[in-house]
Amino acid sequence: MLMAAEQPQHSGDLARVLSISQQQVGKALDELQDDYQGNDSQRMRGFELRHTARGWQYCSRAEFENVVSAFVTDGQSAKLSQAALEALSIVAYKQPITRAQVAAIRGVNSDGVIRSLSIRGLVREDGVEADTRAGLLVTTSEFLDHMGLESLADLPSLAPFLPQVDTILDEGENR
Repeated sequence: MLMAAEQPQHSGDLARVLSISQQQVGKALDELQDDYQGNDSQRMRGFELRHTARGWQYCSRAEFENVVSAFVTDGQSAKLSQAALEALSIVAYKQPITRAQVAAIRGVNSDGVIRSLSIRGLVREDGVEADTRAGLLVTTSEFLDHMGLESLADLPSLAPFLPQVDTILDEGENR
């Protein structure tokens, strides 16, 4: 069923179709996922069974991304620009956030970049800010799927990349 499905499937939906308990489906999916991990290099497969925010689905293994990408795109570039990656990161870590707030953080107008991310299905508007009535941007479940995350809580911490308080204080004194 997962191979035939166009979208990820939740274990509850699979259980309903199969007329078995969700626990049985969950156990079977976990066992399949472990089996496909293939710790033995001779048993490694080019695919894996992945659980994301949208459900269970078969995906190409990350180690083979270059080969699969070259086959699928056949020379077309589907990578995000530096500007798109910056805007996407800001939305992911600060959501919900307005376009104006993204632009203020980046220091440049980001409307085109955000439009591109929206077209790709990585961000969407979800509600409006009470004071300005501006649309609030959030990431989508497709974003989580592309990043291989189950939830936003799985985003890496930014703390290792932030300057230390002492460094900020020293720079302020030297001005």
